[in-house]
Amino acid sequence: CSRWEEEKKEDGVKWMQLEHRGPYFVPLYEPLPEDVQFYYDGKPLKLSLATEEIATFYAKMLDHEYTTKEIFQNNFFHDWRKEMTSEEQEIIKDLDKCDFREIHKYFVEKNEARKALPKEEKQKLKEEADKIQEEYGYCILDGHREKIGNFKTEPPGLFRGRGEHPKMGMLKKRIMPEDVIINCSRDSKIPEPPEGHKWKEVRFDNTVTWLASWTENIQNTLKYIMLNPSSKLKGEKDWQKYEVARRLKDVVHKIRAQYRKDWTSKEIKKRQGAVALYFIDKLALRAGNEKEEGETADTVGCCSLRVEHIQLHPRLDGQEHVVEFDFLGKDSIRYYNKVSVEKRVFKNLQLFMKNKDPTDDLFDQLTTTFLNKHLQHLMDGLTAKVFRTYNASITLQEQLKALTNPEDNIAGKLLSYNRANRAVAILCNHQRSIPKTFARSMQVLQEKIDAKKKQVEEAQEELKKVEDEFEDTKDAKAEANVEKKKKLLKRLEEQLAKLNIQATDKEENKQIALGTSKLNYLDPRITVAWCKKFGIPIERIYNKTQREKFAWAIDMAGEDFEF
Repeated sequence: CSRWEEEKKEDGVKWMQLEHRGPYFVPLYEPLPEDVQFYYDGKPLKLSLATEEIATFYAKMLDHEYTTKEIFQNNFFHDWRKEMTSEEQEIIKDLDKCDFREIHKYFVEKNEARKALPKEEKQKLKEEADKIQEEYGYCILDGHREKIGNFKTEPPGLFRGRGEHPKMGMLKKRIMPEDVIINCSRDSKIPEPPEGHKWKEVRFDNTVTWLASWTENIQNTLKYIMLNPSSKLKGEKDWQKYEVARRLKDVVHKIRAQYRKDWTSKEIKKRQGAVALYFIDKLALRAGNEKEEGETADTVGCCSLRVEHIQLHPRLDGQEHVVEFDFLGKDSIRYYNKVSVEKRVFKNLQLFMKNKDPTDDLFDQLTTTFLNKHLQHLMDGLTAKVFRTYNASITLQEQLKALTNPEDNIAGKLLSYNRANRAVAILCNHQRSIPKTFARSMQVLQEKIDAKKKQVEEAQEELKKVEDEFEDTKDAKAEANVEKKKKLLKRLEEQLAKLNIQATDKEENKQIALGTSKLNYLDPRITVAWCKKFGIPIERIYNKTQREKFAWAIDMAGEDFEF
């Protein structure tokens, strides 16, 4: 029996034995050398240690867009002043008079020096890091030695957040052992806190899978140390997630029939739920959570959409009943889409928007909790999120069937795979900003293509020359020459085709993030089966980390696997 299928534990119990070393705490602050100075109002100012450490956080980010944003500057200055001595507070009253440039330069140079270290030195540093990984990076879980995901505490620094986060620039405090709750088994060797410190608490809770946890000070959320994705526990959880999505496949037509019926329900709450579910199913929108105002960036999901986030067009660009969405979703990523919907949905939206202000909720009767409770009745384990997983996976499978040409070479098949993956990323709205290096690397690729074209042209001329020669002489040597030149031309043409494919792929991909769906929404067995069926080496699609995470799928799926 493979390690994915060992005996099942009773409900809720995640492990019988858990032993580990506790988190690795990042090293303490090292003061700046005497000759690296902070200046206030043009004059050098020696800072106390705590104040200096926070100054270095800002200094390191000087060349970053964040430090140009007013919110970031204000939050930083406010939190920094709180940590200053009263003397420092008396002097430092204006961020504009602070000069961090010398500190910034020091860290840039330190970074450069580290990059320029000789090979032996780098090797030594790597060995030290490996030693820490060996000591802290593994735990014993039910007799298996399992890798831990993030065994180091996060270093202190300035909070960045994604998008226009209202808390950006705030001080992320150093995590101390006194902040940390340890979770392990009663009979294990309980981890020792660092010298002179003690843990906040030690727990023996085998219904959860985390090894340590603490509360971070900015959003007051819990942070956990968890197992690495390649561990048995995470692998099983991942597998279960896709199994739930596969079960949805059997009932999805019933659910769709039901929500279409509910569009005409007498209860407005039911109607709102049915329209929201239609969006979640058809557009793979996230459900959207209820959250405290002012605590987080103003982002929404389907259930929390406001009237201002959609516009209704009876006709637009030759289509009927068009809904134009424009809102910031998770991580402040803009979702913009124009979709032709069914007439009933359109009419309902008009009704839901009637007599409301732009900032009112579109689905005012609906919460995510209510929607998920309703879904649980329809199928055990069903939540709004499962639709996203299901639609992503089914889209990949259908696109692979439609796009793969068995006659193509490996490069051609991989382009088809990326196109199928892209269809999913577009469905899920997984965007990225165009990489800074994009134009340059595209130019390099174009130069390669031009050079290769020239080689192809030359090879064509050469071939013509030897063919003419063979016409004249008809001798064996000339004939062999023709074959040789033909082979060369064919090889060069294949190389050119491959480069052209690369360029197409790169261009089509510049604003789309493929990785998110690959890791979180696509049943890896679909990919494994496709690779096996078409003889594609799995490492052309999954890198080493991904192969470890998806070891369960590589074990299980044959070429006939159907999602």
